[in-house]
Amino acid sequence: MIHRRAAMGLMAGAGAALAGCGREDGITRLTFWAMGNEGTNVPRLIPAFEAANPGIRVEVQPQPWTAAHQKLLTGYAGNSLPDVSQIGNTWVAEMEAIGALSPLPAAAAGLLTDQFPAVLDTNQIDGRTVATPWYVDTRLIFYRTDLLANAGYDAMPTTWADWKAAMHAVKRVVGPERYAILLPLNEFEQLLTFGLQGDQPLLRDDGTRGNFSSSSFEAALAFYKSLFDEGLAPVATGSQISNVWTEFARGWFSFYFSGPWTIGDMKIRLPAEIQPHWTTAGVPGPTGPGASAPGGSSLAVFRSSANQEAAWKLVRYLSDPTVQAEFNAITGSLPARPSAWATPEVASDPYIAPFAGQLQRAEAVPKVPEWERIVTEMQIVAERMVRGEFTVPEAGREIDRRADRLLEKRRWMLERGRG
Repeated sequence: MIHRRAAMGLMAGAGAALAGCGREDGITRLTFWAMGNEGTNVPRLIPAFEAANPGIRVEVQPQPWTAAHQKLLTGYAGNSLPDVSQIGNTWVAEMEAIGALSPLPAAAAGLLTDQFPAVLDTNQIDGRTVATPWYVDTRLIFYRTDLLANAGYDAMPTTWADWKAAMHAVKRVVGPERYAILLPLNEFEQLLTFGLQGDQPLLRDDGTRGNFSSSSFEAALAFYKSLFDEGLAPVATGSQISNVWTEFARGWFSFYFSGPWTIGDMKIRLPAEIQPHWTTAGVPGPTGPGASAPGGSSLAVFRSSANQEAAWKLVRYLSDPTVQAEFNAITGSLPARPSAWATPEVASDPYIAPFAGQLQRAEAVPKVPEWERIVTEMQIVAERMVRGEFTVPEAGREIDRRADRLLEKRRWMLERGRG
């Protein structure tokens, strides 16, 4: 098996690695929390690791994503965290803030190379690497190639102006009862993607205040709002869309923001006659190919683990490019190590290829524990803007006001030298 070869390479020094670990009957036992699809499938990789490291046994404990964040916090409070866990990379700042994460040791320094820069950046706090990218994702454009061709375009535009012109052309082709793009008003990811195109940060003053009234984010708000104002996107939330796949197939919209998990859904859910007529492409920006937010999951070793060396040995194994390519074949999750993308299983999929370029252009989002609450407030204000309650400048100022309120404790801490 491909991942067995990678595991055999980790055998050197196993005796020394186990010397400091807690043992039971001569065996070091690791607990590993993994979420969702990964929790179901990662046990298939463990036998090769255990065969190459006979002194270590790994118990994978699957967790649902819906409860994972709270369980991690509860585990920290109750001193019952596992040795290793999968965590969402937007949780890294929060877990580091409470002192839960074990920094990358010198023995694992090789994990700092062969990484997508923005994804690795999400795992680094104050210059220290405190978690390791496991798999990656980002959002780009899924679109109907046939409807775009009928509108006179043989390729996805790369700038906002050209893309909007293409959307208007598609709208003329599909008719007044249909739209060009779906931007569910209860999802923040699309507006965040537009906001990342600017040259000004989303937070200012060392991450203690919002910067959503900056000129670059106002440009993003204006572009986002114009897609609704000009009838290119329906004024609707995701819950109002009965079935995304059915509506995409019937051409109710032609452009759709989503991540790599949607590739499998498209292949399974779209009817046979539509299968030749969709593909993926990078996000357009104001003047050329644009940025997006890096997503995915990371592997964390917790400070509370008594089995640090064995835990990092498991992280190094799961991060090996050959193992990550094998995991992609099992789960569809995109490898975090760019070299793994050269394997035939990954390189031969035309729907995956645009994700590699998009990840190279990814921009890390602010690394503050409050970030997920901030983008939720951002989208609440953006929906009200689309519905006519705020102008673009008013929306930027309102998002800043809400972000500043959420960041009040962070300002208080930094002002007192506790950051």
